[in-house]
Amino acid sequence: MAVKKLNDSLSLIDEVRKWGSFKQNGVSLRYMMEFGSKPTEKNLLISAQFLHKELPIRIARRGVELESLPYGLSDKPAILKVRDWYLESFRDLRSFPDIKDTNSVLEFTKMIQMIKVRHNNVVPMMALGVQQLKKGLDRKVDYEDLDEIHEFLDRFYMSRIGIRMLIGQHVALHDDPNPAPNCVGIIDTKMSPLEVARIASEDARFICLREYGSAPDVNIYGDPNFTFPYVSAHLQLMVFELVKNSLRAVQERVIDSDEVSDEGGGIRRSGLPKLFTFLYSTATNPLEEDSDLGNVRMTMAGYGYGLPISRLYARYFGGDLQVISMEGYGTDAYLHLSRLGDSQEPLP
Repeated sequence: MAVKKLNDSLSLIDEVRKWGSFKQNGVSLRYMMEFGSKPTEKNLLISAQFLHKELPIRIARRGVELESLPYGLSDKPAILKVRDWYLESFRDLRSFPDIKDTNSVLEFTKMIQMIKVRHNNVVPMMALGVQQLKKGLDRKVDYEDLDEIHEFLDRFYMSRIGIRMLIGQHVALHDDPNPAPNCVGIIDTKMSPLEVARIASEDARFICLREYGSAPDVNIYGDPNFTFPYVSAHLQLMVFELVKNSLRAVQERVIDSDEVSDEGGGIRRSGLPKLFTFLYSTATNPLEEDSDLGNVRMTMAGYGYGLPISRLYARYFGGDLQVISMEGYGTDAYLHLSRLGDSQEPLP
């Protein structure tokens, strides 16, 4: 029995490596929007058949990388858990039979939604693995300069954004035959950036109030009538992270003052190159204090992932995120989004 289990495990790894060498197929926001605007049975069948072939390739690529990370990162308990999630999801996808009718589309949709849920805690679990690596590194190693780790995490999280986007879009099209006006799956064809920024800012202020007992006001300016097609959940996440960082900077600068201004003191010049790395944070990492992921709640700071992941979300559909800081005064963030949505996914 033990030998059979070992053989099964070895054959799975071989299969993962084989699929990890296959070519990925990217899609654009415009294509997702046009294709999803008519969620007929035929289109849902085509979508399921595409994901049946595409998802194993994307998941296999990440599974292969998780096996061979530098500095012993692959051997950290948290990383091993993430690898197991990817291998399990790959096995589920490859063992699912060919999709030929509406019933198999239904079963496949349930299965990939389960995969999406299984991977919900990948980000904090990866962060925990990186923390485990940092604790074990030689003190002489400057972990902010570990380019191989940064590059891997960039690829890994960009891929994760794409996988969750494809699954989320298919599930939404399948589960909601009568979507809200202007909604095509999880795409809002007339998204108001002003409204999304307002909601994200209120969410960030709530977290700030919870942690500090007070929160600076956030002023939002813009054209309330301006809209464009985008995934509002992506923009909400990006604005939330930016406003959360700003609130924390302002709040901590004036914590002993009777006044609150809108300048957060900026970022030290030495800290600017580290802003978009995954191994840097100016705050205590909450995972060091509580590694039970079920109990880790949203905090003002600490993972060191907010800005780099926000930039990946911006780049996923052809945009970007830039930060310019004047030390001692304040920081400006510039979030560029692709309005037309013609950019193909940047497939790592």
